[in-house]
Amino acid sequence: MTTTTEKESLLAQLTAEHRSLDEQLQQLERRRALTPAERDQIARLKKQKLLTKDRIARLS
Repeated sequence: MTTTTEKESLLAQLTAEHRSLDEQLQQLERRRALTPAERDQIARLKKQKLLTKDRIARLS
């Protein structure tokens, strides 16, 4: 069983991770041309961002 403090800490950590993923996505999406590896990275970042958002929603 998690305490309120642990829940708040995890929520803060997930929120920071979500923000970081969003910033990484924005940096990549600003580029004019993307390599196939960069397009793959964008897809992975979007999936990770969505998973993080879902975890935040479950905690809230």
